[in-house]
Amino acid sequence: MATEFIIPKGGMEFRLKQVAAFLAALSKGRAWRIKVEELRMTRSIQQLRYLNGVAYKAIGSHTGFERDDVSEFCNGTYFGWKRVRVPKTPENPTGFASRPIRTTTTDESGNRDVLSKVDFIAYVDFVIRFAASKGIHVPAPNEEFDEAEEDAA
Repeated sequence: MATEFIIPKGGMEFRLKQVAAFLAALSKGRAWRIKVEELRMTRSIQQLRYLNGVAYKAIGSHTGFERDDVSEFCNGTYFGWKRVRVPKTPENPTGFASRPIRTTTTDESGNRDVLSKVDFIAYVDFVIRFAASKGIHVPAPNEEFDEAEEDAA
């Protein structure tokens, strides 16, 4: 059984009474884990679709790179790069590669940490500005995206 309580700003007193009543009703014969964390509004599905289906797609169409390559490059450029060990290959005899310090969904340690809506908006704005600096037009969310137009450019 999992129960979640959201305590809105300014509504602490009323919610605390509900939480206390809930806790008092728990079975005394069992152990319980209580976890409290700050409520963060993460980016929406629509924001994610725009980033992947419009911004990254426009950059990929213009450069010929796949979505994952565009994402990795944009994340690294925005959040910074770290040097990591990789298997040595003829293409990479040093055994090192650069990877983004973090992504929009993972923190510096690789743990799941989805950007908040505000931080995600800042990242998407960066991607759009970066694309524009390279002459790549990324349509606004309410603008039609015509691939044929992009291919002709």
